[in-house]
Amino acid sequence: MPYIPHTEDDIAAMLATIGVGSIDDLFDEIPAALRCGNLTKIPPSLTEMEIGQLMRQRATQDNGMTCFIGAGAYEHHIPAAVWEIATRGEFYSAYTPYQAEASQGTLQLLYEFQTMMANLTGMEAANASLYDGASALAEAVLMAVRLTKSKVKRILMPTTVHPIYRRVVHTIVKNQGIKLIDIPYNTELGTISPTTLTNYAKIESAALVIPQPNFFGSLEAVDELTDWAHAQGILVIAVVNPLALAVLSPPGEWGTKGADIVCGEGQPLGIPLSAGGPYFGFMCCKKAYVRQMPGRIIGRTVDSNGKTGYTLTLQAREQHIRRSKATSNICTNQGLIATAATIHTAILGAKGLERVASVCHANTTKLIEKLTTIVGINRVFNGPYFHEAVLHLEKPVNQVLRDLATHNILGGYSLAEFYPQLENCILVCATEMRTVAEIDNYAVRLQDMVAPNQAHSG
Repeated sequence: MPYIPHTEDDIAAMLATIGVGSIDDLFDEIPAALRCGNLTKIPPSLTEMEIGQLMRQRATQDNGMTCFIGAGAYEHHIPAAVWEIATRGEFYSAYTPYQAEASQGTLQLLYEFQTMMANLTGMEAANASLYDGASALAEAVLMAVRLTKSKVKRILMPTTVHPIYRRVVHTIVKNQGIKLIDIPYNTELGTISPTTLTNYAKIESAALVIPQPNFFGSLEAVDELTDWAHAQGILVIAVVNPLALAVLSPPGEWGTKGADIVCGEGQPLGIPLSAGGPYFGFMCCKKAYVRQMPGRIIGRTVDSNGKTGYTLTLQAREQHIRRSKATSNICTNQGLIATAATIHTAILGAKGLERVASVCHANTTKLIEKLTTIVGINRVFNGPYFHEAVLHLEKPVNQVLRDLATHNILGGYSLAEFYPQLENCILVCATEMRTVAEIDNYAVRLQDMVAPNQAHSG
């Protein structure tokens, strides 16, 4: 951590120089209602040694747990080479390539990242990159509105989109007059029914958002939904898990014309779970829309000697030359995280990604089959899924999850907060990291809590 050498006298002298009475006065323009107040969970002042001890104690809390939680953040195997390379000085200490001619290595890697994402999604162009999946969706919504010449400011937003993504999008776009129209899901399948969309045909909208897989892990009828949207003259925004695209049809091939904008969270591609981040967002689109895509686009060309060179072809940010026409004010594009994802994807290759995705699906299938043999546990939705699914328990879910945690099992994600109608339902996930023994142990522990009188199955 940084060492800050300012004494109380130094601080007083600086405040006197600028004519301010106290540090708090520097922030007096922030309304009291917006201030966080006392930080009751933060310990009192600690010595450097005590802080180190506290951080080591907190770090151990992330160890030794078997994770069956997904919900947008997934535990995958990351080859040791990924971060060994990503943390080399050439990448680790490099920042935004403002002087492109002096940053050829960084630009080449980001160009490769764009190429990989375009190939995965089946789209014509990709940027490099965005802050996270939620803000990427918000940027996609803003982009869709800009592309709508009639300036329609309504977006059809299925409730099967990640609820935190929907909350972030609302926060970012609400003050720009953009309205998100909720589309309810089919309670049998856990997906959006194409027939339900007919109720929204008369609502002039800029875009339809289609998640694949959706928040429940279920697979949407993307071809029908895409064709319906285009028949209404509105754009399609795909929100996808990039790993799932190794086995699912890419958005560029959805329906007759394909999705128009694709975004999502890149965390499954080599980014570890680390107490909430960092993550990175990605975005792809059709070439016709590329000038409205936020972030940076790296291009490949040749110099006067015919040698390959890379450049910032488009950089639609507020700091750059298009300041008055900037499409985004995102100031962190998560370049290092995109670098790790590029290395991870290159190491695995197309076949490796497909194998990982297939094992994830197979493990979740084993998990669901095992858990639903327990009396009092049922699968909620009947449709196909990728690597997570929703289960209903005939016991209070929060207590069950707390009890599982005492056995070092992170048993799933409670859905009641965002979906009150799914009380006592959990979203469970099993990636390629989960072993048969771990799945069996989870089933035994869960059965002891939900149906203790039922004989254990082999």
